[in-house]
Amino acid sequence: MQPIGADVLAHVHQLYGAQSRHIDEGRAAGWAATFTADGEFRSPSYPEPAIGTTALVEFAERFAAADRDAGARTRHVITNLVAEPAGPGALTVHGYLQIVRTAAGESRLLRMTTFTDELVADGGTWRVRRREVRRDDAR
Repeated sequence: MQPIGADVLAHVHQLYGAQSRHIDEGRAAGWAATFTADGEFRSPSYPEPAIGTTALVEFAERFAAADRDAGARTRHVITNLVAEPAGPGALTVHGYLQIVRTAAGESRLLRMTTFTDELVADGGTWRVRRREVRRDDAR
């Protein structure tokens, strides 16, 4: 595996931290802005992929509404990141994603997943072009 510079890795970690905080705090437009304009989010937890900025914003808005309706707070915990070069200005990133929900004073793990992202350098930052989520409980 070709090494990736510390500055790129720092940007990648900042991307995932910002992305998690945006969706967890109900900032739908901020979350969607971490994807490219034609970015894709695909997860077996949801019936349809969200593709493009408008669909990504709507997805994050529905996510926040579900928390409000349930009187809950959901957190995305991303760990075990591995980034690999995928061509000029592109990376493939693999990671673990735990989704934890707190309601009525109790926290519980909703889903344990892994993901693979295609990242691209875009406008001086890194953005997700495509995310594929896999659930550990899926066959």
